[in-house]
Amino acid sequence: MRIRLAFDKTGKEIELPDSVSTQVLEPRFADSLPDEGGAIAAALDHPIGSPSLTDLARGKKSAAIAVCDITRPAPNRVVLPHVTAALERGGIPRSGIRILIATGLHREATPAELQEIVGPEMLARYSVDSHRARVEAEQSHLGETKSGTPVYTDRRMIEADLHITLGFIEPHLMAGFSGGRKVLSIGLAGEKTIKRLHSPLFMRDRQATEGSFPDNPLHRELLEIAAKARHDFMVDVALTRTRGIAAVFAGDPLKAHAAGVEFVRETTLAGVDEPADLVITTSGGYPLDLTFYQAVKGITAAAHVVKPGGTILLVAACTEGVGGPEFRGIMRGSTDWKMLLRELETKPTVTVDQWQAEKLAMVAEKAKLAYYVPGVPAEDRRNLWGPAYDTPQEAVDALVAAVPHRGQVVVIPEGPYVFSQLAGTAVAAG
Repeated sequence: MRIRLAFDKTGKEIELPDSVSTQVLEPRFADSLPDEGGAIAAALDHPIGSPSLTDLARGKKSAAIAVCDITRPAPNRVVLPHVTAALERGGIPRSGIRILIATGLHREATPAELQEIVGPEMLARYSVDSHRARVEAEQSHLGETKSGTPVYTDRRMIEADLHITLGFIEPHLMAGFSGGRKVLSIGLAGEKTIKRLHSPLFMRDRQATEGSFPDNPLHRELLEIAAKARHDFMVDVALTRTRGIAAVFAGDPLKAHAAGVEFVRETTLAGVDEPADLVITTSGGYPLDLTFYQAVKGITAAAHVVKPGGTILLVAACTEGVGGPEFRGIMRGSTDWKMLLRELETKPTVTVDQWQAEKLAMVAEKAKLAYYVPGVPAEDRRNLWGPAYDTPQEAVDALVAAVPHRGQVVVIPEGPYVFSQLAGTAVAAG
């Protein structure tokens, strides 16, 4: 059986022998909308649980729009012109509209990436800036949540009269589903806020996982932060297999996001009858597989359907290597996943990016890990808690050979874009 995996911008093919039972988990992607622009305009004029965006803009002098950074395939260039046009129709001058790249703790967008994220026309017409979470002087302190999370949010968003987020909804390894509140509460949050949200308090909660919504402690925390930041309006989309737009959800951030989650849950859920001895997964290709840090999401998604003691193979390009210096340092300094989990249990402070290593360690506690990650330098492949192979087929051949007689292999070509689940298991749903 030949299977094409999402990998970088082009994909990779692997071949599995007929001697093993293989199940391919594909999301039931909806078709692209026949008129994406018309659907976006209609959603802005007739939003869910909210006045139209144009009506919201009336009487206001400024608006800030948060958009996803280069690591997310959000169709900002398609959605943004409709949003800014609605704001201007409502009376907000062009000079009063600011676009903020919601980087979280990622690096700032390069000039070339800004072109890709928002497009040259938006860059020429509006102020476009990257969020800088580590610069506390650029954040507004909005107090604390009930659980004690300090709330720091980009001052440029807070100082605007109208607060808008653009994004897309997909299964998320901690928040259940992305989109809505997450773009503001993490994407534009200060470093202290982000560290707390990614601490073991939330990371090790069994409900802080893919598909868990709304009974998810991290989701509830994000909603509380978004409310403090006065999240006024959101525009999220669901994506097709080719990253086109399948549906648009605009309006009240709570109601519109919940409607989008329901749609995405139904179109991405893929079940298996029994856990697999070997799961072959990806990080969904470009741009999510730019770094190993982001590609971990493909592993956590696969963890729901692997047998205890089974193996997960990640196939991801990782053209930008392991990730940021903090994450790279954590991986290099942890001889095994057991050591890392022990250290984080007693560590008084949260290190930037430790959460992704922690999530990876939690999967390693259940299953063996293996990799085809050609962009990760050889010296770093030794620190991934599992063997790294030179080609995807070499990895498949070696790992399939170890699958027991009548064993089960599951392949997830789209990685985290599939909400994989064992039949009969329950995930919190709205």
